[in-house]
Amino acid sequence: MIDTTALLHSARQSLAEVFGFSQFRQPQEEVVGTLLSGQDALVVMPTGGGKSLCYQLPSLVRSGTGIVVSPLIALMQDQVSALSQLGINAGCLNSSIPFEQLQETEHLLLTGQLDLLYVAPERLLQPRTLNLLQRTEIALFAIDEAHCVSQWGHDFRPEYMQLDQLATLFPGVPRVALTATADARTRDEIVHRLALTDAKRFVQGFDRPNIRYRIGQKEKAREQLLRFIRTEHEQDVGVVYCLSRKRVEETAAYLCDKGFNALPYHAGLSAELRQHHQHRFLTEDPIIMVATIAFGMGIDKPNVRFVAHLDLPRSIEAYYQETGRAGRDGLPADAWMVYGLQDVLFLRQMLESSQAEDRYKQVERQKLEAMLGLCEITSCRRQVLLSYFGEPEHPPCGNCDTCLEPVPVWDGTEAARKALSAVYRSGQRFGVNHVVDILLGQQTDKVLQNQHQKLSTFGIGKELDKNQWRSVFRQLVARGYLRVDADGHGVLLLNDTCRALLRGDETIQLRKDPRVPSGKGKTDFRSAGRRDRTNPAMRRLDPAEERLWEDLRALRKRLAQEQDVPPYIIFHDATLMEMVIYRPQTEQQMRSLSGVGERKFDLYGDAFLDVIEEHQTAPGQWVSPV
Repeated sequence: MIDTTALLHSARQSLAEVFGFSQFRQPQEEVVGTLLSGQDALVVMPTGGGKSLCYQLPSLVRSGTGIVVSPLIALMQDQVSALSQLGINAGCLNSSIPFEQLQETEHLLLTGQLDLLYVAPERLLQPRTLNLLQRTEIALFAIDEAHCVSQWGHDFRPEYMQLDQLATLFPGVPRVALTATADARTRDEIVHRLALTDAKRFVQGFDRPNIRYRIGQKEKAREQLLRFIRTEHEQDVGVVYCLSRKRVEETAAYLCDKGFNALPYHAGLSAELRQHHQHRFLTEDPIIMVATIAFGMGIDKPNVRFVAHLDLPRSIEAYYQETGRAGRDGLPADAWMVYGLQDVLFLRQMLESSQAEDRYKQVERQKLEAMLGLCEITSCRRQVLLSYFGEPEHPPCGNCDTCLEPVPVWDGTEAARKALSAVYRSGQRFGVNHVVDILLGQQTDKVLQNQHQKLSTFGIGKELDKNQWRSVFRQLVARGYLRVDADGHGVLLLNDTCRALLRGDETIQLRKDPRVPSGKGKTDFRSAGRRDRTNPAMRRLDPAEERLWEDLRALRKRLAQEQDVPPYIIFHDATLMEMVIYRPQTEQQMRSLSGVGERKFDLYGDAFLDVIEEHQTAPGQWVSPV
């Protein structure tokens, strides 16, 4: 009979002594208790919400080694390094590790000297590895990034489909599947495909209140990005996502030319160069990674202050996963995106021209429509985002662009009818630019060649300019009144849903897109909607506190460079900020700070106390953070 009460007591001790946290977050303690009792679990928690502790603590407390299944081969060694800083014995098995090191890791596993073992799913499913594990005492299996099992998802990994074998091969060993990105359908699919039928489900919620969501009209995307970074994130860490490898390379080069430390990352680069760039991203500040979606899953850099999208993501799941890489430390961060009509046309075209079965296409259409709905919404973006994940009861957040700058709308009914009529009367054989030329009465070669100057719709739209008409067409495509053909030429076609609008049975309100990017006279997003910087996180520092903050960061950077590890592995920014605010002077005071456990204090406590003492101009009055 398992004494769960005694095991939970041990887990609480480890939480304080090893990890340096005085209490659990919700629902960590219940998840840990579930696994300690031998029961399976499904855990859906926001990025930065503390998923790792849910399997790391039970692995330390239960007898045996915790096996962590992760697709993130390039990051396994960083995860092992971070655990070793805490005094936890960890190792990894994957194809990038030299043979001698693999042998040593296998020996440590068989002799019970590992607390945690990270293994790629491909390696796990090899007969040699399964045989090795069957000769090992296993505390639990943790299947990280479990949304990779979903065939409908943006990160689908076929090898995850075979992980249901663990239930049969290792009966009695608790399994936990963890992810930050899973709507109700994906959660059901995870349970089904991983044979977690009796698993207890924990869905903590999807809200990341520290992230401000902002989506704007794409004009000159790189210049807009540069303005955003220079205005609000000049010295910050960020990630910029682009759809194509070419755009990644061009954008990284552009930012470097403008004086930023920017690196490209995409699948077309060699594995060695990708790993080098990833290592630089983890260890250098400030730095900007410009990447395709090939980058980011499992990146644990806590101080990413912005994630920018220069192209429209394919789904809300992809958008949420990618934006979730910002602000993992809980401090204010930005999710910034620009998108335009060409993004919509490109993604629709890709979808319709794919060889996928109709059932899959239908699901993808629904996901793209939901993403477009998030972009075109005139009410709170966070409400739409959270409602998509099954949380419809949130009030307006006050921390997204549509809350901070309410979107003006206009009655676009007549303009929409003109646009739809122009598409119809030109034979549904042309793209946006040509149809706009017809509406504006432009006698281009193409207009004259097709005799479209004779159409009744020729020149009937001169009340709007070219950009305004493109906005109208973007919104009509986004709302499903128009679609794009599948032959790759961007031809606009009418959907049946447009009939009521054309007949006059329906009206439509359209967004009034700003003619110029936010600037003079607009909301100052650098301060609007920000929470007070007391988390104890980034509150406004006085000059003396600023000097201490910089000296603590300099010490952290030096220690990290000496060990070739990311600075946050030494201490997170939030921990350094607590040192600035509370000025600990003794071991007991230092160890009461969040993130300072027994091992971390033994390694670094005295050095940081010395820096704090150098800044004491008068006897400090210690105020406990607890």
